[in-house]
Amino acid sequence: MSTFTHQMMTFHHVPSVLVGFLGTLRLWRHRIEQRRELLQWSDRDIRDAGCSVGEVLSEARKPFWLA
Repeated sequence: MSTFTHQMMTFHHVPSVLVGFLGTLRLWRHRIEQRRELLQWSDRDIRDAGCSVGEVLSEARKPFWLA
C-alpha cells in the first residue's frame, strides 16, 4: 500500500468532523445571541409570546451547550 493511499484512508473523515465541529460552534453562538435577546425582552414582549417571566429567565440563563 502506498503512503498516499494510506493517508487518504486515514484522514478521509477529517472534513466531515470539521464541518460538524463548525456547525456546533455556529449553533452555540446562535443560542448565546438568542438568550441575550431574551434578557432584553419587556414584560409586554413576554406576554405577547405567551410565556411567563420565569420561563423566559430560565431559558435565557441556560448554558449555551444545553438545548
